[in-house]
Amino acid sequence: MNHDLKDMTLEELERIVVGLGQKKYLAGYLFQFVHAQDGRDLPALTTLSKAFRAQLAEQGYFISQIKVADCLSDPDGSAKYLFELADGERIESVLLPDEDRLTLCVSTQVGCPMGCAFCATGKIQFRRNLTAAEIVEQVYAAEASLVARRSSLDEEPAADSGPALETSNLKLETPEARPRITNLVYMGMGEPFQNYDAVMRSIRILNHSSGRNIGIRHITVSTSGVAPAIRRFAKEEIRPRLAISLSAPADALRDRLMPINRKHPLPELIDAVRAYQAETGQRVTFEYVLIDKVNDTVNHAKLLVKLLRGLMYNVNLIEHNPFAGCEFTGSSRDRIQRFADELKEAGVETTIRFRMGRGIKAACGQLQAGYQPRKPAEGTRGTARHQ
Repeated sequence: MNHDLKDMTLEELERIVVGLGQKKYLAGYLFQFVHAQDGRDLPALTTLSKAFRAQLAEQGYFISQIKVADCLSDPDGSAKYLFELADGERIESVLLPDEDRLTLCVSTQVGCPMGCAFCATGKIQFRRNLTAAEIVEQVYAAEASLVARRSSLDEEPAADSGPALETSNLKLETPEARPRITNLVYMGMGEPFQNYDAVMRSIRILNHSSGRNIGIRHITVSTSGVAPAIRRFAKEEIRPRLAISLSAPADALRDRLMPINRKHPLPELIDAVRAYQAETGQRVTFEYVLIDKVNDTVNHAKLLVKLLRGLMYNVNLIEHNPFAGCEFTGSSRDRIQRFADELKEAGVETTIRFRMGRGIKAACGQLQAGYQPRKPAEGTRGTARHQ
């Protein structure tokens, strides 16, 4: 039985509280303490009686945490967190500031089983799924790091606050407002739909009005194309945005780039998207990583338009980001622009995603959590550069 209170929705906490002979409404205090007030220790929850807190502890209930092992900041404003989990495994998350938004790209697995040829995470061994608690804690730990950095401007941060992120270039930060993650993308390490239940539980927790209250339309789940899960996703009562990593307009090429296509080829994937849109009426974002002279010709763009005809969608074009041992290189800016122009001429809403975080290996497809964190030099707390 799971005893981690951070891993539970409000409804699950209510069942636990009632099962222990307590009033149902007390679950609301527990949920707010954990998910709105960043509560870490049950003894500090003084709105509950001492006897009930002791009862929870005796039953083995606890509030989990993950450790910020390192955080790296890039001159472009992005940042990467290296998190260490309770069992010693490591994951990475990426913070992307954009004027009035703070977007966190969260991981859902340790490693990734999908093996996409253009992604560094796919080259490392899949270790395990994350719990919902480990997913939501990435949000809480990132926010705590921002707060710690602000505090350090006036005084030394607390010894247990972990590495603090350099935030002087975050436009959102003001003295009056506590930094909060406003947008989430499930697009870090791992395939979210291979960890479906924990991902959906984490979304319910983070979206809840008594917790972080992140708007459901500010949450995006990105999949490599697990078609049965897309159909299941369409039936959920809460509906985050859906993004699909496509990166090829034909099966033979997608088989080479994304092994998931051999299990769920493009006709099955597109049928699943049609079913999703028939159920939800929502647009889908297709992400397309552009690889030099592999999938970036005008003809590829024409085939992409033909493949997606009849769907409600937009396309994000992403320049391939390099990593050690990869056989590919990113498309030139001219080739990317020609590809985009072809899509736009066909009436497709198209965005060229600006690369962020390359200097700290935090850009799309670069997450590996395999480097050894280094102690920052004096006066540069929490910042580092990859050599």
